Amino acid sequence: MEVSRIIAEIDAQILKLQQARTLLAGTTTGASTRPGRGRPKGSKNVAAPASPAPRKRKLSPEGRKRIADAMKKRWAERRKQNAKS
Repeated sequence: MEVSRIIAEIDAQILKLQQARTLLAGTTTGASTRPGRGRPKGSKNVAAPASPAPRKRKLSPEGRKRIADAMKKRWAERRKQNAKS
């Protein structure tokens, strides 16, 4: 049997099964009757504006140095642990 003929027969069976399914499901069209996702087009109920964007916090040079020193200390400890292993 030729491969293209087998594929054509399979496609025909799939089409018949899809038609039977739509009849059993009670729909006449293949498309879904559910409305789309999200707010309907043209609706006027717009979401309330969010509070103003939070202000960006600034880090003082002293705070930045304190954090950098703490991280260097952590990294040094980690290197010591890895060297022992």
